Order: sequence, then C-alpha cells, then structure tokens
Amino acid sequence: MSQISSPIANGERTSIHDMLKDTPPNENKTNTLPSSSSNSNLPRSAPTSLSTGSNPPSVLNSPISNDDSTLFRNNSSRIENLKNWSISTYKCTKQIMFEKLGKSSRTVDAELENRIEQLKDTQKKYINILRLTRILTNHFYHVVQTQHALGEAFSDLAQKSPELQEEFLYNCETQRNLTKNGETLLGALNFFISSVNTLCNKTIEDTLQSIRQYEASRIEYDAYRTDLESLSTKPDGTIGLEEAQQNYEVHRQQFMKLRAEVTIKLKFLDENRIKVMHKQLLLFHNAISAYFSGNQQALEATLKQFNIKVKTPNSTFPSWLEQ
Repeated sequence: MSQISSPIANGERTSIHDMLKDTPPNENKTNTLPSSSSNSNLPRSAPTSLSTGSNPPSVLNSPISNDDSTLFRNNSSRIENLKNWSISTYKCTKQIMFEKLGKSSRTVDAELENRIEQLKDTQKKYINILRLTRILTNHFYHVVQTQHALGEAFSDLAQKSPELQEEFLYNCETQRNLTKNGETLLGALNFFISSVNTLCNKTIEDTLQSIRQYEASRIEYDAYRTDLESLSTKPDGTIGLEEAQQNYEVHRQQFMKLRAEVTIKLKFLDENRIKVMHKQLLLFHNAISAYFSGNQQALEATLKQFNIKVKTPNSTFPSWLEQ
C-alpha cells in the first residue's frame, strides 16, 4: 500500500501566506470599487452638489412669466373685441326690427336717399342695355360668320362654273364687303359693351359699396342714438349715461363722415357717367347708321374717331417679326 507524501513529510515547510502569494490574480472581477487613492485624483473644483447660494443658475431665470402675461393680454383683447362686436350686433339687429315694426325712428336724408335710389335704378337700366347689346352682338357675329362662309362658297362656284362665273364673283365680292363691314361694326359693339360694363360693374359698383357702408353706419348711429334716448328718460339712467354718450358721439362722427364721402362720390359719378355714356351712345349711333346705310367710309371714320382697332375673327396672329 503506497503512502501519500505530504509536503511536510518532504521537508517543504509552506505557510498559508506563501500559498496566497502563488495564487494567480482573478481577472473576472467586474464591479471594482475605487479606492481612496483614485478619488484623490479628481479635480477639486468640480461641484459635488447643487449650489444653494444667492445666485441660482441662469436656466432658472427664463421669461416664462412674460410670455404668460402677453398671452393673457392677447386673449383679453380678443374677448373684449368679441364682446363689443356682440353688443353692437345686438343693438343693430334690434334697431332694424324696431324700424320695420314702426317702434323706432330712423335718420333720413331725403335728398341723399333720392339720389341713391336713382343710382340703383340707373344701374339696373344700364345692365339691361348691356344684356341686350350682348345678345345683338352675339347674333350679329353669327351673321358675319355666315356671310364669310357664303362668300367663300360663291368664290368656289365661280371657279367651277365658267358659264356663271361673273354672277358668282359679283355675289362673292358683295359678301366679302359685308363681312369686312360687319367685322368693323363688331369692333364698335365690343368697345361699347366693354365701356358700359366697366361703368356698371366697376365704377357704379364702387359707389354702391360706399353707400352700403353708409347705410350700415346709419343703422349703428340710430341704434346708439336710441340707446342714449332711452337712458336719458330713465330715473336711474345716469349709471351708463356717460358711456352711452361717448358711443353715440363716436358713431355720429363716423356716420357724418361716410355721408359726406357718399355725397362727393355721387357727384363725381354723375359727371363721369354722363361723359362716358355721351361718348358711347354717339359711337353706337354712328356705327349702326353707317353700317346699315352701306357707308363704309363713315363706318371706318367712326372707329378712327374713337381710336378703336378692329380685330377680325378670321385674321391670324402676327409673327414675332411683325411684332
């Protein structure tokens, strides 16, 4: 039976400290706590806690309160505007209803009201003239196109029928002359339509827009006037009497200003309307008379008199060299 030899038996006296020295270091350690010596290498100027002194960081000084106050003022302004608009709309609606029911009086300028009614009636009549002239021009355009096609047909038959060539050429020349004169008359009619359309739908309409603003201002003025009169008759009406007086004065001044503007616009509109219609009616009469009397020279002279350039429907666009 063999004997197990021990290191002591072999004469090698080894202590526990010697065994620990020979043990290889463990390389699988992951969570290593820093020693006190490693902490000593950190910079001493680095702060280890949030400062609690009298000067806090600049991040804490953002102007959030200023933005909140601005937003609050904007919202207050919008609410105030909505409130004023609601009150004004209520008063105007009430004034309109009371006027229709005969329970409230309205401010009337008899002379100005008559001129406004005459202007509205004049616009309706001018628009009717404009509509009829457009119908006439449309029909006459088709007549001219038919005359042009008829002249081309006569010309083609003149080449293919030698026995009637002279007669076909006569009719062809007549239709071509009618076509030329018809295109000249169409130019005059289109100029007349364009001028009357500008007068009705732009010049007069601009004045009517000012009249609508004047009428709206009149309703507001009467509404606040009625409100002031009702407060003046009440025993305890002195509570809002000063505010009502101020509102009445503001709307009265606005009403007077718009009434003066409408009066001036109506005056200048009458002068412009007479001048424009005098020119256009003269053009219409001379062009129609010259065409249907067969006076080609008078028709061309009429267009030269009013500086009208005729664009024939069958003409082609000029080339870039001609332009």
